[in-house]
Amino acid sequence: MKTKQAYGTWPSTISPEQVSSATPRLACLQSHGQRLFWVESRPLEAGRNVIVSLTEEGFIEDLLPTPFSHYSRVHEYGGMAYALLENTLYFVNASDQRIYRLDIGSDQQPTAITDTGPRFADLIVDSANNRLIAVCEQHNGQTEAENYLVGISLDKDNLQLQRLVSGADFYAYPRISPNGKTLCWIEWHHPHMPWDSTQLWRADIQGNSLSKKRLVAGADGNEAIFQPQWSPDNQLYYVSDRNNWWNIYSADSGIVLDMPAEFATPLWQFGMSTYDFIDANTIACLWTQQAVWHCGFLDITTGKMSAVDCHYSAMQAVCCHGGRLYMVAGAPNIADCIIAVCQQEISASVYAPSTLDIESDNLATPESICFPTANDKLVQAFFYPPTHNQYQGNDKELPPVIAICHGGPTGATDCSLNLKIQYWTNRGFAVVDINYRGSTGFGRDYRHALAGAWGIADVEDTQYAINYLVAQQKVDADRCIIRGSSAGGYTVLSALTFTDTFKAGASLYGIGDLETLVSDTHKFESRYLDKLVGPYPEQQQIYKERSPIHHIDQLNCPVIFLQGLEDKVVPPNQAEMMVESLQKKGIDVVYIKFPDEGHGFRKSENIIRAMEAELAFYSDIFNLKQGG
Repeated sequence: MKTKQAYGTWPSTISPEQVSSATPRLACLQSHGQRLFWVESRPLEAGRNVIVSLTEEGFIEDLLPTPFSHYSRVHEYGGMAYALLENTLYFVNASDQRIYRLDIGSDQQPTAITDTGPRFADLIVDSANNRLIAVCEQHNGQTEAENYLVGISLDKDNLQLQRLVSGADFYAYPRISPNGKTLCWIEWHHPHMPWDSTQLWRADIQGNSLSKKRLVAGADGNEAIFQPQWSPDNQLYYVSDRNNWWNIYSADSGIVLDMPAEFATPLWQFGMSTYDFIDANTIACLWTQQAVWHCGFLDITTGKMSAVDCHYSAMQAVCCHGGRLYMVAGAPNIADCIIAVCQQEISASVYAPSTLDIESDNLATPESICFPTANDKLVQAFFYPPTHNQYQGNDKELPPVIAICHGGPTGATDCSLNLKIQYWTNRGFAVVDINYRGSTGFGRDYRHALAGAWGIADVEDTQYAINYLVAQQKVDADRCIIRGSSAGGYTVLSALTFTDTFKAGASLYGIGDLETLVSDTHKFESRYLDKLVGPYPEQQQIYKERSPIHHIDQLNCPVIFLQGLEDKVVPPNQAEMMVESLQKKGIDVVYIKFPDEGHGFRKSENIIRAMEAELAFYSDIFNLKQGG
């Protein structure tokens, strides 16, 4: 028999310490020789990113000694920034953004091969010319950063940079064909983001130079190209959304499989991968439908997909190694791990850094819901009910609900294990995690439904999600909370300002003033709002109308702000302006600053402090005396 106790006050063993340490982030899988490599982010080591390898004999080895950390600041979001040549590892180091060389298996410390100044990402090896090729970002402090493709000589007596391709605003995915004769890449220009409009190019490699540069796809500007990849027999493939859905194409023969599913994700970070080649005729791939990921093997000749039935629902970072598909995978009750998939069955987990010491009946199982929003458009979300193996709510009581707005806003949420959600549900809160219009995974049309409507469509969708749950008597209409980070924080502040649906909110490094953001952010996102809101300054009035900072008189409920003071994406002045204005009004407001964090909290102690502060804030606002 469960004990009856007010929702939101249940004792829980899912502590902030467990949340911050239980799920190191895994990413950037690569195969080289007989080893598999990946990057592991460790909150308990102050967010250090360690490159790890799995040997042929099954040994797992950390390659980067302390204090070295793999992290690129190109586009501020980084991504893949390491490459291998024989038994040598080249990687970008977080603290100085220089490329370092490390001889695997030696006792020597990594040595820098580039000077301070330029930033690098998406490193690949051009072994025929004894060089690296990478995306380079050069900041001079006076004008906008310059991006280009660069060759980096590995001659110890002549370590120089050679500009290979320039002229576009952004570059990604430089990739060399297996025969070493051709380089491909994608590029794009302001005001587009890489999920709006990109072009795929290729050029012949002539010694240290490129020749016969030619456009492969994206000429009309109406498609977003993702992950160009060479097959073992030197054929070029890529993902395009020209038919609304991100599907796989051959540069020579067109679409490989026409399917109402997404074989790509928004290119926020370099090196993102959803497919790879088992052999010249077989593509191992991932795709998402209704926010659930699937995996399978695609026969290029027949166009037939053989799906693999497995119990994972979130998948990323594909890499083929030793004839098998490797990836990072998770599920609602399984922390992210690296698994290997054969064409016949799932093998045992290859590497699981997290030990989930939580009883399964203390984990909320997400329910995929679909509800009509404005203009009868359908929106998908995941609903997590309050879940505890020893407690239940009081009679006739409905639980408080937390609506979560993912970042991006061109991002998406899935149903992988998220202890930051389970932290709330195990204490008696309901949670609804919303893929509002503009989210990725539902086709190009859905993704572009937020164009010109940011701050309107996303806010409407959070309201309709709550209305849907209230109508079903699943949540308490008088205890609705909204929380979000980055772009999701803007949705939070807009919903609190322009609607009366929510009674409290949490903005994690969120946006309060669109005008300040558009003039004080980094190059990658500096024109993002052209599509989401409108060109600036031509549409200055719309920016003012949709900025919560200009409508403080309409925001009348408590808010907690959590902000990294080193944030270059959403600078601290965004939070500080909102906090000052609300304090002048006499609104309950809490402002928690993190001097040693940027855009997102990576250090364990800061994650713990943020979660404890947010729980204390809700407990005070709704008079929830915590049971533990």
